[in-house]
Amino acid sequence: MHKSNPLDTLIELTLNQAEQAERKLRLLTAERRNAQEQLSTLHVYRQDYAERLMKSTESGMSASNYHNFRQFIATLDEAISQQNRVVAHIDLKIEAGKKHWYAEKRRLSSFETLQARKKQQQRVVDNRNEQRANDEISANIFRRTGNLH
Repeated sequence: MHKSNPLDTLIELTLNQAEQAERKLRLLTAERRNAQEQLSTLHVYRQDYAERLMKSTESGMSASNYHNFRQFIATLDEAISQQNRVVAHIDLKIEAGKKHWYAEKRRLSSFETLQARKKQQQRVVDNRNEQRANDEISANIFRRTGNLH
């Protein structure tokens, strides 16, 4: 029966936390990509409507149509501004997520290093014990064979 080592438990928990942090970071990255795509779409709409406004003013348009175009472009500008804030907020969350993920990876690495040291120390102890046992066996054999002669 394999007895549970507290260090193994810590490593397993830390590994789970690191994996969870990585999943969250991937989700945030996808969220950021979607927000950036929305921002790009808004920029394309704004550019399109600005070009339409220029063409319409060159060919002549009523004051109310001009006002409607300008109002819609102002609405797009506000949406762009708001979407820029969304992207910036996600960027902050991603940066915090990266820091958390790196911290968990460092913790995991520390525990794994500690575990490797403990295993190496145990190997040294086991080797010494094995050497002592071999020495004891050799000494017993020598005594037995020495007494026979």
